[in-house]
Amino acid sequence: MERRTAHCACGQLRIEVSGAPVRVSVCHCLDCQRRTGSAFGVQARFPRAATHIHGAHTDYVRIGDSGGRMQAAFCPHCGSTVFYVVDAEPDLVAIPVGAFADPAFPAPEVSVYEERMHDWLRLIGAMRHVH
Repeated sequence: MERRTAHCACGQLRIEVSGAPVRVSVCHCLDCQRRTGSAFGVQARFPRAATHIHGAHTDYVRIGDSGGRMQAAFCPHCGSTVFYVVDAEPDLVAIPVGAFADPAFPAPEVSVYEERMHDWLRLIGAMRHVH
């Protein structure tokens, strides 16, 4: 079984996952733009039972564009968001793909909130587009 580790910038907070992600997605919602400081977020979701968290984290609850609640866990030392859980999917843990620092990580298969996508952005590859 494949194992991967994602961690914060300073390495204090880590999350280990086993198995393939349930879904890898690109999200253009305004919340993901603010959370990442970028034009979009890319995250992989894993079953909660396939994750193991190591290190201290601070949680921040956000309300997303859909009105749903999301609890983001970030490192109290360096501030990196390492994972989050959406109330609508409590059995899944979402991890920003960049936290894996793995250029060979599986590509996204879906793009959501495209009505918020920046005009200059063009996505390539085979993925489902949700507007």
